[in-house]
Amino acid sequence: MFVPFILGSKVDVPHAEKIKEILEDFGVKCKIHVSSAHKVPEKTLKIINHYNKMKGPIVFVTGAGRSNALSGLVSANTHFPVIACPPFSDKADYLANIHSTIQMPSETPAMTVVDPGNAAQAVLRILSLCDEKLKSKVEKHMKIVQDSFDVDL
Repeated sequence: MFVPFILGSKVDVPHAEKIKEILEDFGVKCKIHVSSAHKVPEKTLKIINHYNKMKGPIVFVTGAGRSNALSGLVSANTHFPVIACPPFSDKADYLANIHSTIQMPSETPAMTVVDPGNAAQAVLRILSLCDEKLKSKVEKHMKIVQDSFDVDL
């Protein structure tokens, strides 16, 4: 079980760290790479191919703003799931980033999850399909969340 992050810029690292922290709390190993699909596509492909040679389960997480070619490039070059979680600094930035992320070309299924916490939960649920121990942790976490709403006033 492993989650490689590929980010389009160093400024995206704090955004990815929010996701990574949750995954590591569940015992999932991660590594963050910074590699722009536009500026260094050969480096990006080398990173993807490194993980393609590994045995799964693996879920890629991508984070890129503005013109998000990164998520599509990753998805087009791996058989593993790709979750795109675009960073944004304000509403205008959000609109540009979300539109470039959800408009992937055909045959490049990068799933878009905007909230970093939900991106982490999506990764955990995908990985829990292959790991009973992780499945148990996810179910326990879900029960705690659900129980927090069971309050009579």
